[in-house]
Amino acid sequence: MPIKFKLNNIEQETDVGADVPLLYVLRNDFGLNGPKFGCGRGQCGACAVLLDGASALACLLPLSAVAGKHVRTLEGLGNRESPHALQEAFLQEQALQCGYCGNGVLMAAASLLESNPNPTEQDIRKALRGNLCRCGAQGRIIKAILRAAESLS
Repeated sequence: MPIKFKLNNIEQETDVGADVPLLYVLRNDFGLNGPKFGCGRGQCGACAVLLDGASALACLLPLSAVAGKHVRTLEGLGNRESPHALQEAFLQEQALQCGYCGNGVLMAAASLLESNPNPTEQDIRKALRGNLCRCGAQGRIIKAILRAAESLS
C-alpha cells in the first residue's frame, strides 16, 4: 500500500515498503543527499530531518512513521537563490569543515530556532547534543546559530 507524506512542501507517494528506513527512501528514491548515512544507529545525527518541525533521525524511522506527515530535509531548508538564515550564518562563520555533521547540525538548529527563536548558548548545546562533530568546529557552529537567531528576530 502506498505511503503518502509531504516532502519539502510537496505531496509525495511511494510504495517502496513500510519498513524501509526513511533515510534510504530520501537518498535512493528521491535523490536527496542532504541527510547523510553516518552510523546507522541514531548516534551521530548525520541523517537528521525535520518531521513536522521536530528533528528526527531518518536512519531509525521506518517509512510508515512519516505517513501523513511533513518531512523537511536540508534541501527544503533553503537554496542558493534563497538560503535560510542558518545556511548564510554557517557560511559567514565558516562553521563546517568536513561535512559529516553539517546536515544534522543544521536540521537540529532549524528545529531549535523554530521552537525557540532566541536561544542561549546552553539551549544550543542541548539541542546539538545528539550531533557528532569530528572536526572541532563546535565553537563556530554555536556562533553561527546565534548569528542566525539574531537575523531571524
